[in-house]
Amino acid sequence: MPKVNAYYRGPTSDHFDGTRFFNPNGRQPRGMADLLRWQLGRGKVKWPAHYPSPFQQAKPELSVEAARLRVTMVGHATLLIQVHGFNILTDPVWAHRASPFALVGPSRRNPPGIEMDDLPPIDLVLVTHNHYDHLDLDTLAALNEEHSPLIVTPLGNDTIIRRAAPDANISVLDWGGRLGLEDELVIHAEPCHHWSARGSGDRRMALWAAFVIETPVGKIYHVGDTGFHGGINYRAAREKHGGFRLANLPFGAYEPRWFMQDHHQNPEEAVQGMLDCAAEHVAGHHWGTFRLTDEGVDAPVRALEQALDEAEIARTRFRALRPGEIFDVPPSPLTGQ
Repeated sequence: MPKVNAYYRGPTSDHFDGTRFFNPNGRQPRGMADLLRWQLGRGKVKWPAHYPSPFQQAKPELSVEAARLRVTMVGHATLLIQVHGFNILTDPVWAHRASPFALVGPSRRNPPGIEMDDLPPIDLVLVTHNHYDHLDLDTLAALNEEHSPLIVTPLGNDTIIRRAAPDANISVLDWGGRLGLEDELVIHAEPCHHWSARGSGDRRMALWAAFVIETPVGKIYHVGDTGFHGGINYRAAREKHGGFRLANLPFGAYEPRWFMQDHHQNPEEAVQGMLDCAAEHVAGHHWGTFRLTDEGVDAPVRALEQALDEAEIARTRFRALRPGEIFDVPPSPLTGQ
């Protein structure tokens, strides 16, 4: 493995050793032997070739104003967030496969919930990390060509994105970093327990992060991928930001637990994360589009419903979004926003 970081050069920190990033007091990804043990083992539940959404492809409004907050599911971790006149995309992937290969790798089981040509003008793109189901270069190049958005991403990922969009407007943040935008929007990069790689030789050479979007009508916490990690990062986000009108939380791609638990939370952990970060509502994502792990296509929803019922949380507060589904997030009961 190369000893020189191909994406980032910078000072050491509590999560960067000079070459690779790491999870402080956490776990690093398992090695090839464990990967082969998982891939060659039993327990994979077959997915249908197509898992159609009950919702039609959405045609979003050009802008959402006043105290409204709207989320439209595109698929997997790709969400359109419309708030305070801003149109924001998270981890945009319109590709048929979440893979470096055109013919091999996880394929999309439902079409994107919004056609790319139907997108409103995109102001901001948040890319949480460089795994192929979260960072798709063709999609980012197309968005840059059509919309010229500001792309915000953790350290090192800008090097990858510029390979496809050399003229893109990119801002790079470390954990704890803050970027102020016009009209009182602020983007914060916060820790999550995950890892990164585009191939076998660049593990942990680009940083991963969650984002907090601070708006005049409430705070939004977007987590692309994370292990639960004892809830440490959720509680830290609550302590720093004081709770959230909305959290976008992953709750799929979690089996087998012996392999996945350090970096992909399950539905029960996602519900606990909702409580730990004090989210009033959750847009649930990272399920039902790309088959990445062993559980069945709808197993995450059944497990989520059970976890919500056991925690005595109304199912309407944690929405397992399907492509094309629109979620108008209710105002905060405390502030009206």
